[in-house]
Amino acid sequence: MAISQISIGKKPSVVALTPPAVKKVSELLAEEEDGEQLVLRVAVKAGGCSGYSYDMFFDSEVEEDDIVSEFDSVRVVVDPDSASLLRGSTLDYKDGLSGAGFHITNPNATKTCGCGSSFS
Repeated sequence: MAISQISIGKKPSVVALTPPAVKKVSELLAEEEDGEQLVLRVAVKAGGCSGYSYDMFFDSEVEEDDIVSEFDSVRVVVDPDSASLLRGSTLDYKDGLSGAGFHITNPNATKTCGCGSSFS
């Protein structure tokens, strides 16, 4: 279940964050120098065994045409090229014995690799 979000400007949110993802990203931002100035950029790049791979990193730059959404104190930014491949996706975080980490559920992916980090 995605946490309530606010879209900045007129562009709708592209990627929803679950409460565990918001919590973990907030914790990671708190560890960063100038973390309050950073955004979480979620992008798609060519590559991976299925054609595209996900890219997530903290960024200090927000371009004019980026789609920015806010989930509590976490700002998520998606570039327009990635938006068409990510629209409707959910970013979750799991912390358990079977593996901790972020996972993107993408309704636009028709095929994914075994590790879950690339799709087509």
